[in-house]
Amino acid sequence: MLYKSYVRPLKMVMITNLVTVFSLMGVFAYGFRYGVGGLSMNYYLMSCPFAEPSIKNTVNRALQDDPTLAAALIRMHFHDCFIEGCDGSVLVDSTKDNTAEKDSPGNLSLRGYEVIDEIKENLERECPGVVSCADILAMAARDAVFFAGGPVYDIPNGRKDGRRSKIEDTINLPFPTFNASELIRVFGQRGFSAQEMVALSGAHTLGVARCASFKNRLSQVDPTLDTEFGRTLSRTCSSGDNAEQPFDATRNDFDNLYYNALLRKNGVLTSDQTLYTSPKTRNFVNAYAFNQAMFFFDFQQAMVKMGLLDVKDDSNGEVRQNCRKIN
Repeated sequence: MLYKSYVRPLKMVMITNLVTVFSLMGVFAYGFRYGVGGLSMNYYLMSCPFAEPSIKNTVNRALQDDPTLAAALIRMHFHDCFIEGCDGSVLVDSTKDNTAEKDSPGNLSLRGYEVIDEIKENLERECPGVVSCADILAMAARDAVFFAGGPVYDIPNGRKDGRRSKIEDTINLPFPTFNASELIRVFGQRGFSAQEMVALSGAHTLGVARCASFKNRLSQVDPTLDTEFGRTLSRTCSSGDNAEQPFDATRNDFDNLYYNALLRKNGVLTSDQTLYTSPKTRNFVNAYAFNQAMFFFDFQQAMVKMGLLDVKDDSNGEVRQNCRKIN
């Protein structure tokens, strides 16, 4: 099997192994018992035993060809779960009668659909009609975290795919211009604490933001923006709204440098820098900036929790034959 294409330093292996142990404890700490909501660990053990290895191998190959897909897969999972729950609705294509979630302005920059398509095609050959697109997306995001150097964690499976995907639902996505109070409110509506919100924001240790998402900070003097970094963002935007700016210095490595950037007023988005500016969240940023193991632990627990948002079961969901189409 392909799995990891490089060997982590011993210290990192020890940390991630410790986090794995704690993550399983955390599953119970949050009340995520086996079988709740129809989900369970080893859900596909009998019905499709090669599902997880198949997903891991496909994600690994995809990231070897394009490491930037790690950020894309994690972001897609978040955008799926935050709207109508973790039901694969973000994967559905629009039709002449319906404009789907993926065509919302907030989702137009999502990518990595071809990875999910490849996984689904492989699994449909191995065990047709068994593995949901929602589970595939959740597992692909988890594996993307690992292959980018992040924490190891397991997730329960058994999600069913939703039968609804509408552009109007995406108005509930958090905006890049939100301040800390707005973020706390929006995430709170989905059951997350302020600390969990800050931990999930750490996914921005991977990937980039487009100029259109942060140019609002350049039109006037922003006291929360480092002057030199402001010049960097201005140079980026000189290439147009689609020009990309990494969130931190290691855009393809899952680490805690994102939080260190916030300490230096080098947050790219308003919704990034506000986490350090606001006294409501500053202590969490400080903690994660100085303790990567703490960040990894809190992040994986928050990801497990996010993966259980409003999951569908047999009564209100299905297993799509094609992730882009409702059956």
